[in-house]
Amino acid sequence: MGVYNEQGEAMGERDTCVMLPKERRSTPGVHGHHGIHRAGACRGSPSKRSPNDQPSDVVYIVGGWSWDDPACPVERFCAEENEWRMTAPMMHHRGDAAVCALGRFIYTVGGRDDFTCFNSVEKYDPETNIWSGEVAPLSSARSKVCLVEMEGFLYALGGHDGDTCTNIMERYDPSLNTWMKLPPMRTRRSGAAAAVLGRYLYVMGGSDDDTPLNSVERYSPMDGCWVSCPPMLTARENPGCAVLQGCIYVAGGRDELLLELSTAEKFNPESCNWTPVKPMKAKRHQVSLIVFNGSLLAVGGFDGITNLKTMELYNHETNSWRHFGSMKSKHPGGHVALVKSFSNV
Repeated sequence: MGVYNEQGEAMGERDTCVMLPKERRSTPGVHGHHGIHRAGACRGSPSKRSPNDQPSDVVYIVGGWSWDDPACPVERFCAEENEWRMTAPMMHHRGDAAVCALGRFIYTVGGRDDFTCFNSVEKYDPETNIWSGEVAPLSSARSKVCLVEMEGFLYALGGHDGDTCTNIMERYDPSLNTWMKLPPMRTRRSGAAAAVLGRYLYVMGGSDDDTPLNSVERYSPMDGCWVSCPPMLTARENPGCAVLQGCIYVAGGRDELLLELSTAEKFNPESCNWTPVKPMKAKRHQVSLIVFNGSLLAVGGFDGITNLKTMELYNHETNSWRHFGSMKSKHPGGHVALVKSFSNV
């Protein structure tokens, strides 16, 4: 695997192509790169599947901490009542933490408070409504880590260690409860976005400590190589990102002038280019973007004046956004995880 320093850089001659062991296939019950099989009922009681149960998307918004708003709540959107409900809070309040679903759990990785960055990891079980800290920590403390699920693993990319941005990549194996360092990204990135498409892991934007980035790179787990891809049309720090209809969509964030963005764009791997799509109705820095019941859903974010509780839904057929309700609480820097629940129909 090679030897890497604390910034994730190769010791000695740099080589971004390393042969890796063959990846495992996704474990049964994992749906997409956010999926969890069988989330509990909205009231927190364990669910029991019947032959007539049908899967539906369930949205969790996790965390969001600032000095002015340190509540760090966790909410779940209950589709059957069309409302948000509070769930168990995280064990530790943390801002700029990464959030992703894997297996039965939602994981929260790294983050910071006003004094220090964290390397700790927590996981949440929707069936029991309980958070646990019995998860291996990252190799180093970092905030604004980019976190994505791929092939039954979690990949943590980049982040800020309190002094500088990093290009570290490490992979979490839930069966072993261990993190393993992999070849680092070509660029140091904090607050980047990531997506899995066509057996590749794409990382976009973020900041290198000096300015927001428009650069994009792609990782192949099969051969352990990073390659550069066409840059985005706009530099974006802390944008939202999701895959829909075979394209990667990126929306919001903050540009090189440190202005909050409402603009959005998509990457088509067939033509290998970025094209603009309809801007969101609101500017949204640190927005979460997910695919919810076949459409893009933009959740929260900061518009330059206030942290938003509102959501917008994008229809790719009409290239339009519409208002989609509001959360109960503000989540400054919080992130969304999408899980699968089964309801009897």
